[in-house]
Amino acid sequence: MTTEEKQQTRILVQAAARVCEDKKGEDTRILELDPIDAGLSDFFLVTSATNDRQAIAIADEIEHKLKKEFGALPNSVEGRRQGEWILLDYVDFVVHVFLTERRAFYDIERLRKSARPLTPAEFDAELKAALAEKTRAARAKVPAKKAAAKRAAAKSKPLAAKKAAAPKPKEAAKKSAAAIKPAAKKVAAKTIPTKKAPAKKAAAKELVRKKS
Repeated sequence: MTTEEKQQTRILVQAAARVCEDKKGEDTRILELDPIDAGLSDFFLVTSATNDRQAIAIADEIEHKLKKEFGALPNSVEGRRQGEWILLDYVDFVVHVFLTERRAFYDIERLRKSARPLTPAEFDAELKAALAEKTRAARAKVPAKKAAAKRAAAKSKPLAAKKAAAPKPKEAAKKSAAAIKPAAKKVAAKTIPTKKAPAKKAAAKELVRKKS
């Protein structure tokens, strides 16, 4: 089970324990089971009722609340009809609602000596501390992410400056063409030969000179 899943289980156990308190369950205890001894479950929630009607009312309200608020359904329910020992198995935790004398007879807490017993108030305090620690850890990650983003932005600035400084292809082509035109004109001026007078005009001028 992951830390997230275990925390979700704790929230469900806490909600069930509150029902026991609201329905006047007596001597409500939460047993945090030893992982070696626990099997599939992590917690036992144990409470006592003075009569079978109260026991059934507690079990019914736990089932209703967990279904309504969390969508959680018990894997199995036993003993509801007799009301002497009602067991709601949610796999990761099990709820035991006993008549007072039945609880003393079976003494389930003694059978689970390796378990750590907690009152609902103690369990609630531990859960709040765990949630607060999770919140602090989540908040601590935010500045780290911002710092990483700033570093990435700082690294990308020189590259962006280089891209901005580099002439665009069209502008470079225009500048190149503008530079080539004057040079081309100069070359053309040098290479174009001077025009010579036609041969007929030269002969006519020579004839006129002789006659004169």
